[in-house]
Amino acid sequence: MTDDAPVTDEPDIQRLDDLLDDIYHGQERMTQAAIYRRAVAAELPAELLSRIAAIPQGEYAVDEVADLLGRSVP
Repeated sequence: MTDDAPVTDEPDIQRLDDLLDDIYHGQERMTQAAIYRRAVAAELPAELLSRIAAIPQGEYAVDEVADLLGRSVP
């Protein structure tokens, strides 16, 4: 019998990490709106879009966004 470990969708999380890498390439700070627009354009899953949409409006460094999304810095 196996343990019922929580299922994480690693490909989607990897897509989020890749998106953050791309968005912040050469940028120190980005707005929540710009991050959300890029996530929509990248066709991230609805669950990830909801998490990004829940970030308060403002400008964020990559480590701040990663923290708010429950991720480590990409």
